[in-house]
Amino acid sequence: MRIVLAEDAVLLREGLVGLLDRFGHRVVASVGDAEALITAVREHEPDIVVADVRMPPGYSDEGLRAALALRAERPGLAVLVLSQYVEQTYAAELLDGGGSGGIGYLLKDRIGDVSEFAGAVERVAAGHTVVDPEVVRQLLGRRRDPLARLTPREREVLGLVAEGRSNAAIARTLVVTEAAVSKHIAGILAKLDLPPAADDHRRVLAVLAYLRG
Repeated sequence: MRIVLAEDAVLLREGLVGLLDRFGHRVVASVGDAEALITAVREHEPDIVVADVRMPPGYSDEGLRAALALRAERPGLAVLVLSQYVEQTYAAELLDGGGSGGIGYLLKDRIGDVSEFAGAVERVAAGHTVVDPEVVRQLLGRRRDPLARLTPREREVLGLVAEGRSNAAIARTLVVTEAAVSKHIAGILAKLDLPPAADDHRRVLAVLAYLRG
C-alpha cells in the first residue's frame, strides 16, 4: 500500500514511517505541512493519506482542511486523520462529505496498540470508515434530541458501527447474536428517521450527516 504521511513533529513522523514499513506498507512521501501534503498527493497519487489535523503554519486545522481539499479533488482518495482533539466542524464535514474512498478520524492519545492502528489504516484504505468512539460521542452531542430516543444498548451499537465494524464483529464484541445486532441497527435507523442501508460505510456517513444537522 502506498501512503502519503503528513505530520509536523519530526520524531513522530519518522516513527510512523518505520511503523508502517514494518507492516509492509510503503510511505512514498512524508511531509511536515499542509501545502507539502497537497503537493505530495498530486505527485504520488497514493492509496491513502495519513495526516495530522494541526500543521504549520497556523497549527490549527490546516491538515484537516487539506484533507478536505484533496477529497474534493479526488473523491476516491482514502484519508485517515490523526488528532489530539475533535475539531467538530471540519470533522463532520470530512465524515459526511461523500466520496468513494475510506475515511478515518482517530485521536492520538487513545491509540493503545500499534497493530490496531495499522489495521485501521488498512481498513480505511479498503474503503471503510473508522472513527474513534470519542469523536462519535462529541459529534452526537451536537444534536441530542434524536439520541434521547435510543436505548443504552443502541447507543453502544451505534458507536461500534461508527468504528467501521461489521455486524459479526459487533456481535462478538457485545457477546450477542448477529440477528440481535441487525435488530438493534434497524431500531437505530428507524428512531433516527434514516432508511436502512446494506453498505456499512454509507450507513455510518448517513448517521453522522444526520446528527451533524
